[in-house]
Amino acid sequence: MNSLHARYPFLASAREAVRDANLDLAAVIAGEGDRHPAVERGVERVRRALLDGTVRAPDDGRRWSTSAEVLSYPIARMLVSLLDAPGAVEKYANAEATTAYERFTADFETPDDGLKSTRGTSLTLETFLADFDLDDDVVTRRDGFGVAVSTYISLAREFGDEWRLVTRQLDDGVVVVSQAELHELLRTAVEIRIADDLPLPVPDEIGATLADELSELESSFTDADFSHDIDTLAPELFPPCMSALLARARDAESLPAHSEFTLVSFLTSIGLDADEILSLCEVRSSGRADRLRARIERLRDERTTQFAPPSCATLQAYGDCVNKDERCETVTHPLVYYEDALDENGTVTDWRDR
Repeated sequence: MNSLHARYPFLASAREAVRDANLDLAAVIAGEGDRHPAVERGVERVRRALLDGTVRAPDDGRRWSTSAEVLSYPIARMLVSLLDAPGAVEKYANAEATTAYERFTADFETPDDGLKSTRGTSLTLETFLADFDLDDDVVTRRDGFGVAVSTYISLAREFGDEWRLVTRQLDDGVVVVSQAELHELLRTAVEIRIADDLPLPVPDEIGATLADELSELESSFTDADFSHDIDTLAPELFPPCMSALLARARDAESLPAHSEFTLVSFLTSIGLDADEILSLCEVRSSGRADRLRARIERLRDERTTQFAPPSCATLQAYGDCVNKDERCETVTHPLVYYEDALDENGTVTDWRDR
């Protein structure tokens, strides 16, 4: 196991490294005495994914070994599977893919310089494509990249209207894309790989061993400092970040994946269903409506919407924290902002009744 595996634990080489280490993951999870660092990091990985939309370790001074970081990934996948909520799988996969996207875009732009201190820690585009069996489907061109039509359709199927095949340039059997567009497609490839086989069938004995960790996670989600029974829709009281995202959605802008996820998870968290979200966002394109509806339905948990959108800190890191006002200085989560605004304004006519 090496630093590259720690940064990209979904790679085939990372899985092989874990297998070659001949570690008994069940024994690591069970352990004796204090919780194994890999289990601790796995719990943190899931908590950060579902509450903050990232799997990066928090900046709290703790440092994780390479092996703990690599092993935390399969443990996190078990924990997400044991949560048994469609929203958990969707948000976890999105967070893993978003974090990977941040890392590989930086790696591709600043390739390994061959120095001993950095050798082997950066991911190259060639390695990524080979790992995902895309090396024959993506070609370099003078004007960007070309993606095989079938691969393009598969990866762009949930994107906006400007990604529809009829709007794209086709040349010699490939769809022409820019570097930034290729990176968006690769981000989707990561998300698909992570989500495809979740939830996993976790052996009963491992599930029992992880009972305390599972309870800890569930407590983190249900004890958040905002209620989960907000049922009033008043867009004029939305936090500035959500107002800005809503305005962009209404302008038919193709939001980055993390921004769209943030807006949709916020709206589902305050009780909106798919039809209400599409109406509020003024979605008129059938293709965009179908894509959004699929995401909304995956996010909604019929029992309760227990997985909140990212925190203010994460929104700031993504560049979605905009137009801050005085209330923003007193809260750490957009749902807290909205709940406080509703309480302060008293009786408000629901947007759906206007």
